[in-house]
Amino acid sequence: MRHSRTHKMFIYLSPSSLCCILRGSLKGQMGPLAAAVSHLLPYSLAQIIEIIQCRMCHIQFPRQKCSRGRGLCIAVKEEACTTGRIFKYDGTLWLTFRGCLKNCANVNNIKWSVYLVNFRCCRSHDLCNEDI
Repeated sequence: MRHSRTHKMFIYLSPSSLCCILRGSLKGQMGPLAAAVSHLLPYSLAQIIEIIQCRMCHIQFPRQKCSRGRGLCIAVKEEACTTGRIFKYDGTLWLTFRGCLKNCANVNNIKWSVYLVNFRCCRSHDLCNEDI
């Protein structure tokens, strides 16, 4: 009597590698792993996860490069890419920050001590917060 064995395959993917596989950015096309996994699901992985990459920078002063927290973050379904700008009361830009934010909302002139803060949110495409 022969016993049949069932083999299960487990795949661990970090968010960044999953993002590259789903968006096809490794070689400009769907990789073999994404193709194999996509046949197992009734929907495409991108439809289920709905992720985008956002530019991240915790501190950037005017006319300077990002000085702290430079990189990328991944915004999932309920998050958006954001750019925040902090202005002095006279209207001059003091500081810019970028990243991923849950329940993001576009707002103008939030009073914070002696500053005014503006937020801009987007989900239109990867790195959309570079332009807002």
